[in-house]
Amino acid sequence: MPIQYNSRTYVIIAILLIGVAATAVMALQFVNTPLGPPDGEVLPPTLNVTLLTNAGIMIETNETRIYIDPIQLNSSFADYPADIVLVTHPHLDHYDTDSLDIIETESTEFIFPSNMSVECATYGATGVVPEDTVMIGDINITAFYMYTFAVYGYPASHPIEANWTSYIITIDGFTIFHSGDSKNILEYYDLAGTIDLVFLPLGPGCQTMTGYEVVQVLRIIQPTYFIPIHYGEGVQDTWIASYGDDVEEETDCTPLILDYWTKHTFEL
Repeated sequence: MPIQYNSRTYVIIAILLIGVAATAVMALQFVNTPLGPPDGEVLPPTLNVTLLTNAGIMIETNETRIYIDPIQLNSSFADYPADIVLVTHPHLDHYDTDSLDIIETESTEFIFPSNMSVECATYGATGVVPEDTVMIGDINITAFYMYTFAVYGYPASHPIEANWTSYIITIDGFTIFHSGDSKNILEYYDLAGTIDLVFLPLGPGCQTMTGYEVVQVLRIIQPTYFIPIHYGEGVQDTWIASYGDDVEEETDCTPLILDYWTKHTFEL
C-alpha cells in the first residue's frame, strides 16, 4: 500500500508540474505579445472630458491635458498636470489660484482675458479678447464672446465691455465650445453648425441662462452634444426632465448629463 500511494503521489506531482510549466509558457507569451487591436486594426483616437465642479472642465487626449476654469482641486490633481489652462473671467468660482498652483508646471500655457492684466502677469498668461486665436501645437484655441445683461435694475455681472471670454477649442477636427457664464447672445449665430460639443451653464441665478434659454442656444448653435455646467444640486436632472423632449424635437443635439467629477469619452 505505501508503494502504491507513493506512485500515485508522483503521478499527481508530475501532472501539477506540467500544468505549472504550461501556465508559465502561456503567461510569457501574453507578456511578450503586444497589446492592441487584432489584425493591425487601428483604434480611433479618443478624447476624455471630465466635469470638475461649477464650470470646471478637464479635457484629455493622448498628448495633451487642458483645463478650463478649474476650481476646488485637491492635491491629487498634481498627478494630472496641465498643458494648457483657460480661464473665462476672474470671478472666484472660475478663477482659483490654489487650483492653478496645483496643476501648473514649468511648461503650462495659460490663456486669460486681457482684462485680467494682473493675473496674466502672475502666471505669464497670454491675454486674449474675443476673436483672438492662439495655436498651441496643433490645437486651435479661439477666444469668443461672453457677457450677461443688466436685470431688475442691477448692472450686468459680466459686462460686455470687460471683454471676458468663452473659448472654442479644436482638437483633431473635434470642436468644443465652453461658454463660461454667458447668457444667450447674438454672437451665437456665428457658431451655428460648427460645434461638436458645447458646455452651457444651467444656473440657478438671474445672471445665467434659464432652462428654456439653453434650449434656444442649442437650437441656434446646433451642436452634436451638450454637457451642462455651472448647475446647482439637482438642476441638471430637473432640466432634462423639463426640456429633454424640446431638445429632441427642435435639435439634433444629444444632451449628456454628467455629475460633477465624472468623465465621458468621445471617439474622434
